[in-house]
Amino acid sequence: MQTDFHKKHENKIAGTLSCFDRVIIHGSLSKWGFTHNMNSYLITNKIKVKDYLPFAKEQNILVRQAVEATALENELPIEHIRSPHRFDKEKYIQQLLAGRGEQEGIVCIFSSMEICDCYDPTFDRINHKAYLKYGTSKCLHYYIYFIDRLFGLCYLRIPTWIPFRLQFYFNGHNYLAKKLSKESINFHMSDNAFDFISDFQRAQELSDAIRVEELHAFLDLLANRYLPFLKETFQIYRWTITQAEYATDLIFKRSDDLRLLYDQLVLNAIHAVKPNNIATFFSRKLAANYHQQVGNKYNTQIQGTRIKHAMGVNSIKMYDKDQTILRIETTVNDITEFIVFRDVVHRDGKVEKRYAPMKKTIYSLFELAKISQQANARYLDFIAAFDDASKGQKRLDVISSKVSLNQRSYRGFNLFDASDAQILLALESGEFNIYGFRNKSLRLKLNGAFSSSAISRILKRLLLHGLIKKIKNTYKYYLTKLAKRLLGSILTVKEQFIIPALAA
Repeated sequence: MQTDFHKKHENKIAGTLSCFDRVIIHGSLSKWGFTHNMNSYLITNKIKVKDYLPFAKEQNILVRQAVEATALENELPIEHIRSPHRFDKEKYIQQLLAGRGEQEGIVCIFSSMEICDCYDPTFDRINHKAYLKYGTSKCLHYYIYFIDRLFGLCYLRIPTWIPFRLQFYFNGHNYLAKKLSKESINFHMSDNAFDFISDFQRAQELSDAIRVEELHAFLDLLANRYLPFLKETFQIYRWTITQAEYATDLIFKRSDDLRLLYDQLVLNAIHAVKPNNIATFFSRKLAANYHQQVGNKYNTQIQGTRIKHAMGVNSIKMYDKDQTILRIETTVNDITEFIVFRDVVHRDGKVEKRYAPMKKTIYSLFELAKISQQANARYLDFIAAFDDASKGQKRLDVISSKVSLNQRSYRGFNLFDASDAQILLALESGEFNIYGFRNKSLRLKLNGAFSSSAISRILKRLLLHGLIKKIKNTYKYYLTKLAKRLLGSILTVKEQFIIPALAA
């Protein structure tokens, strides 16, 4: 999707790709997924509430046996994590992959005791009825990490107690990488981003062509593999989107171009992006009765800096990756915050086409991709209006950096050094701009503070840093356009900012 930002910086950008990044999917059982379903199941199958716990224990054993059989088949140990909050699974997996390679199959299996949903048998003394009520407890969870031929590195999280709410994770960049390999399109990945693709246009087409039916079939296959009771109890899993990150990556040709531009973008975004702007990114209006938090958050991390604009539980972020990639990323934690034009089925069976919250089902992934891509594009259009100071930063770097000529170095100009500031401000003289200047005239303007030989060295520094130019066959010099801009800026900053600030 072409934006004003792309048009403004097209000479610096090698390519652009919009793609799902982190996607987490939740699975709920059709008959055991919720309290009322489970109570109905017990009644229909003539299972007494007092017998529920032995019944649940039977299913627990079946699931554990299925996972243990998989571990045995793949000759892998089940590694138990005693402190899951302190254990970095992703870091450990990357270490395993470094030695194991990227071949398909199960990478490892973890187990840990974690909080889970559960149903507690309860007796109502007033109505004299026994039933199950919702609660929480702890049970053994399995994490099965594997590399799939279609989806790349994924994991399936399996609790071993009813209602067996599954969690599945995959990364859209890994999914796209498999598609690119299938079509023999050359690419290179750094972490979870592409820093090179030989055909960006085709890569975007493949990213946009999300086959949810393929994903659904794969999820059902996984569930049936590890939860043996599904066929016996005639159940299926209903798959919904828990979290989705959709990233638009702009791959820059040179890291210096992004470095200079990014710092200025972040600085401007901190001050320029207001709550109403954040609502606009998500194609919404900030209503007076909107009660959730809206605002900006700036973080400095080990990997770099990040600015985040949140509207409730959903957000849009900007950060740099691997020095050459500018990433704009929409993170969705509540898909129902988006309003779409869709079929709405009423209780009487009537179907009406109208605007309504997006459904949580995985079949909303295609629509979610379009909406997230548009949100990223609106953000890019917004920051495109910021002034690009990167060219000025490059020029300042040239002025202040050391220059070498004929094995001799000439230091740069420090705008806050008293001696350098005195020299630069002396060049601002009106007669110098009209008639030019020589060694002697500059020395007189500086009240004899420098000797003739010192002035010669200063003139050499000014020449090499592009601040003056020499008239051919003469000893006369003129200021360059760069010098005039620089000197004007020094005077403005001094008079409008530094002096008033010190006076205050």
